[in-house]
Amino acid sequence: MSIFMYNNNMPYEILAVCGNLCYLTITPTGPVSVEALVGTNVTLGVSHAGVSRPEVMWFMGDRLIARWTVGDGSLSGVALDILKPEPDGSLTFRNMSLSYNGRYTVEMTKIGEAKVSATFDLVVYDIIMNASLHTDSDDCVEGEAKFSLYYSTMRGEAKEVRWFFNGLQVINASHYSIAGQKLTINQPRRSDAGRYTVSLTNPFSNETLYRNITVLYGPDRPVLKVSPTKAVFVSGESLFLSCQAEGEPAPSTSWFLNGESIATSGTGTVHLSNIKTSQSGVYTCVMVNARTKATLQRNLTVIIYEAPSGGPACSVQAVSGASLQFLCLWPGGAPEAQLSFPGLSQNASGYGNYSITINDTQRLHGQEIICKADHPLNQTHCRVIPRAPVDFLPVILTSMSEDERTTVVIRCSADATPQALVRWIKNGDRLQTGSKYQISTDTTQLFIHDFNATSSDLDTYTCAAINPLGNTTMDTTLLGPQISNSSVFLSDDQTEVTLMWHVPLTSVITGFVLQMKGPELSSPSQPKRNIMTDFHTVRLMPASARNTTVSGIDPKSTYYFRMIPKAGRSAGEPSEQLRIGPAAGLSGASIAGFAAGIPCAVLLLLILLGFLYCGTRDRGPRYPVSRAVEKVVVCRSTLKPQNLLRGRLKAPPEYRLQQPERSGPLPSLNPCVRMATTV
Repeated sequence: MSIFMYNNNMPYEILAVCGNLCYLTITPTGPVSVEALVGTNVTLGVSHAGVSRPEVMWFMGDRLIARWTVGDGSLSGVALDILKPEPDGSLTFRNMSLSYNGRYTVEMTKIGEAKVSATFDLVVYDIIMNASLHTDSDDCVEGEAKFSLYYSTMRGEAKEVRWFFNGLQVINASHYSIAGQKLTINQPRRSDAGRYTVSLTNPFSNETLYRNITVLYGPDRPVLKVSPTKAVFVSGESLFLSCQAEGEPAPSTSWFLNGESIATSGTGTVHLSNIKTSQSGVYTCVMVNARTKATLQRNLTVIIYEAPSGGPACSVQAVSGASLQFLCLWPGGAPEAQLSFPGLSQNASGYGNYSITINDTQRLHGQEIICKADHPLNQTHCRVIPRAPVDFLPVILTSMSEDERTTVVIRCSADATPQALVRWIKNGDRLQTGSKYQISTDTTQLFIHDFNATSSDLDTYTCAAINPLGNTTMDTTLLGPQISNSSVFLSDDQTEVTLMWHVPLTSVITGFVLQMKGPELSSPSQPKRNIMTDFHTVRLMPASARNTTVSGIDPKSTYYFRMIPKAGRSAGEPSEQLRIGPAAGLSGASIAGFAAGIPCAVLLLLILLGFLYCGTRDRGPRYPVSRAVEKVVVCRSTLKPQNLLRGRLKAPPEYRLQQPERSGPLPSLNPCVRMATTV
């Protein structure tokens, strides 16, 4: 039996001696898994034994690619420019290409022998060139389903692919999935951000690729801060609001107050200075991730208080005629102050403007009622004391229009809490507002229009002041224009005179007329004086006047002054005549009277002495009886207007019934008066 072997691709025959039985066998002469580089030649070598000249067939998968008989120089069906059949049955591939990748099977047969075969795996590699690393989306976002990286090459294929994250090899597991050219990150986390590396290796080349991956996340739950840290702020203070949260990229910040946008700095803070109560409310921080458009917001409530201005005001007013309504007013502030009257009710209270009505009023007369006012920034109180009306003095006012129509006002203002309601009565009839009478809105004033000082308007008017705690009544009898007393004072140089006068409290007066009798008053333009024998008007004065000064008096002349009060067109009785000037001398008739009376006086004196002598002679001796004789020596007074003592004068009699009573100034104590007693 002959066996052919090959040396340097040249066969040589070996004679083999078999026993009674020889079988065909085939054996690969090299590795059955062959790796080849594109463009090179590769031989898949086999050898056979047991028979000679077997038939050889090579298959690529199921496809026959070459067939020949060992030892036969003729080949058929073989592309010799690509494949080269070898005499021993091996197959050589020329100028390898990637299309040669696959599984190859060689079969040998011989008539009368069983078929034998061998299998080869041929892997063709190219040099790895122009490799790159990619991602399946632009952004890796935390919480999304997955994010993938994959590589690609222009040429070459990797036999081994290894992935690394920040230098540590990535293991195919639940979080990281490796399949083909792709690395998938399942449900990315922010901790997945970093450097990813892929290492590509084949028997003939290798390549390493890098890619930095940023994981987008956030914004996280914002952290809100208010500075200073206070539960409540006071109007006028300042505060800062800040909002911070983690995120990639850093989220933008916007602030809103009660839904309205407010100015926000670039760092996401808000500065509020001189804050107002209107800035109280819910501040909302809205944070937005510009890349992912993720939005998160958080609210912060800012409370700003402001105390009401001033203090609470207490008052009381009458309602329904017999009840008292207590009011406590302290408006404004934030929040409003809580108001209550603990002395009137333990449970009732209100805010800002509170009132309570009490029907049992008599027990409250003179009792101090306190309103308790509570505000978070200020606790205070006010008080009111309800009182019944007390006695009062009416006030009479007069006015006169241009057509000399007189209006008289009687004012009855009783001291009472609450203010008393005044009823006006004349001759038993209650007065109402009309053409003649008009009552003020607060009822404290009665206006009498077209007042006539010579008619029934001069009468008694009654005002009754009433509130739920009591009442009081006062009568006012109106008098015509009168002057109760008057006085005159001469200046030191006796060229100026001051007149003073008084009127009854209820006298109706619209003005005064000053009249004078005597030489005319001197002036630089009229030094010559003419003597006026009758009273003439010197000056007109308003109803409020109570004194006046007249200049230009001649010290050597005698003057007479008087005042005439007026009520509209009606004039009252003139005041007493006030005289100034040197002391009056004795006339000739007076001297003759005194001369004739002296002898008579002497005769009368002698008669009286005779009676006294006779009486003392007839009677026994007796002790003399003392008799007091008062002598008053008065020197010239230096009274001036400012030294005049005034006393309270009683009201003059009814104007229509009698003349006003004259009264002079009250006597004053003078060091020039000497008192003596003679016995």
